[in-house]
Amino acid sequence: MINITIYRTESGTIQSFKISGHAFFANRGQDIVCAGASAVSVGAINAVHAITGITPEIEQGDGFLRCVIPENIPEVINEKVQLLLEGMAVSLRTIEEEYGEHIKITFKKQEVE
Repeated sequence: MINITIYRTESGTIQSFKISGHAFFANRGQDIVCAGASAVSVGAINAVHAITGITPEIEQGDGFLRCVIPENIPEVINEKVQLLLEGMAVSLRTIEEEYGEHIKITFKKQEVE
């Protein structure tokens, strides 16, 4: 199963997300759940960088992706970042609604803002 955790600050903005695991919906290279989650999450990271110039902290490996948005970015830029990340969250929830046996999303509040 793909497990996704989206971390929000106390004020509700997305500060980071972590994706781990494998969907096991189909064979490697044919797994639409994996492909969808990967395309949505990596696409969101790429969009954040291309549209806002912000470079998130990224860690990735086999079946693992972690993205952290830098702190103290200008509010006007952060609004764009948040819009892109909220779009990602909506897309991932849409995948979860259809393929919930293979992907699970959890939202958590950050301990410190």
